[in-house]
Amino acid sequence: MSNNRVSRRQFLNYTLTGVGGFMAAGMLMPMVRFAIDPVLQTKAAGDFILTSRKIADITEEPTKVDFTFEQVDAWYKSDVTEAAWVYKSGDTIVALSPVCKHLGCTVNWAGDTAHPDQFFCACHGGRYEKDGVNIAGTPPTGPLDMYEVDEKDGYLMLGKKIANTFKS
Repeated sequence: MSNNRVSRRQFLNYTLTGVGGFMAAGMLMPMVRFAIDPVLQTKAAGDFILTSRKIADITEEPTKVDFTFEQVDAWYKSDVTEAAWVYKSGDTIVALSPVCKHLGCTVNWAGDTAHPDQFFCACHGGRYEKDGVNIAGTPPTGPLDMYEVDEKDGYLMLGKKIANTFKS
């Protein structure tokens, strides 16, 4: 037996410290899990979203294609609807974002009667060529973003936004 005897006061101190530590850990674990759970969940970034547009129906004239996907913000799930301007350039399908690079307004194809073959942003008079390249002397600071494009069973699939690959 040891010569170091534990007094009643030390025993009570050790016991209360141990019990308090277990209680604190029991209260903190759910809070820590709550805080880091969104970080631990797998992300589905870069997945392609199937649209209702058939590849065969896409022409050389840009048309607006709406698509919906599920967005997850921590524990809140919502359906988000976005759009793309889609057209064929030869055998290549081009999908452009409708978000103006000046202040984030929405651009429309042939929205300005003076320039019927361009994208037009009505907010501040911004204009883009058919390939999404901004026209010098107008407010946009860069070209429209593009979407990655794929095909599944004859239908158009849109991926993540990428920088415009056409030359300025």
